[in-house]
Amino acid sequence: MMHKTIAFTFCFLWLSVIYASDFLLVDPLATAETKALFYNLKKIEQSDRVIFGQQDATLYGRSWVGDSNRSDVKDLCGQHPALIGFDFEAATENDPVKFENIKNRLVKATKEVYRQGGIITFSWHSKNPANDGSFYWEKNPVESVKDILPEGKLHSKYKQYLESIAKVMNDCKGDNDELIPIIFRPFHEFDGDWFWWGKGHCSKDEFIALWQFTVTYLRDDMEVHNLLYAFSPDCKFFTEEEFMEYYPGDKYVDIIGMDNYWDFRPDGANDPQLAAQKLKIVSDIATKKNKIAALTETGLEGVSNPLWYTQVLLPVLQSTKIAYVMVWRNASDLPTHYYTPTVGHPAAQDFIRFSEDKNILFQSDLPDMYISRHNLLDSRGSGSALPVKQ
Repeated sequence: MMHKTIAFTFCFLWLSVIYASDFLLVDPLATAETKALFYNLKKIEQSDRVIFGQQDATLYGRSWVGDSNRSDVKDLCGQHPALIGFDFEAATENDPVKFENIKNRLVKATKEVYRQGGIITFSWHSKNPANDGSFYWEKNPVESVKDILPEGKLHSKYKQYLESIAKVMNDCKGDNDELIPIIFRPFHEFDGDWFWWGKGHCSKDEFIALWQFTVTYLRDDMEVHNLLYAFSPDCKFFTEEEFMEYYPGDKYVDIIGMDNYWDFRPDGANDPQLAAQKLKIVSDIATKKNKIAALTETGLEGVSNPLWYTQVLLPVLQSTKIAYVMVWRNASDLPTHYYTPTVGHPAAQDFIRFSEDKNILFQSDLPDMYISRHNLLDSRGSGSALPVKQ
């Protein structure tokens, strides 16, 4: 791994000198560590490196649950993904005892990733506030977006949802009592119709109002200052104009991403070149707006193509500038629902080769993501070289 870290160190330090644009984060009061995370993600994006992540990777794997310092990825190639995804789905539990248990589990998992130098992102498969039912529209076809907006009959209940999230975020602290930066990705894949917040279940104006209220309530009322906000439709767009249709505004977005499984699926579009074209649209928008670009969810279920990581995903990642990619989880209770191979899988050696690529960053390849030399973003910067974790 030494060849990767040495080359990355020079590129990273060079960019830290020349990259002097002033970025305007959603939260002007974001903590120094949160600002540093944004800046360092942007530097990685501009260095042609890509951070690799996986959802729930350290919580469970295909044959285990709750093991300490374990992931299927680490079992296979010796290190964790650099970015780990968690979810607020269960954090809006009404029972106070159950909520405390859920909060403690999420906080513990977040602290472990942060302590090891990794990056944390949270999605939110939110229960439907209309009846606390499923986030899937087909299982619970009840419209609620209009009702949870200000003046709506469920607005107070929705605020309680956000207050529960704030309690989790405010307990996520490092060993020096600093708040742990989190990438928060609410209302993802809104251009599809499979979630209650999706297209067809609310108007464009209602969706934008919901996004803006969510941000302002967490930031201004709940005083949560350790979040970066990620905007991620599904892959149903083909032009910049289509991508931007539901965009809530630059003041409410830090990271511009895309979820894309369909274009990679043999039973879907089966067109990686189309995925690359769409990712280029995402990257171009992020560049123009001084945001961070990412492939926020993707993967091939069951990794049915044994060369998928190096022959399909890697060329797409190399086609444009993004900061990170995250594949979905390896379920412990669904035998075919997994997105990274395990030891002995036909795709195992290909994944190892993918992990060794000089431009793909796993946890031990990251520099310290929470320290910045950029004095416009972090007044504590000392001018010392950024460390690279071995």
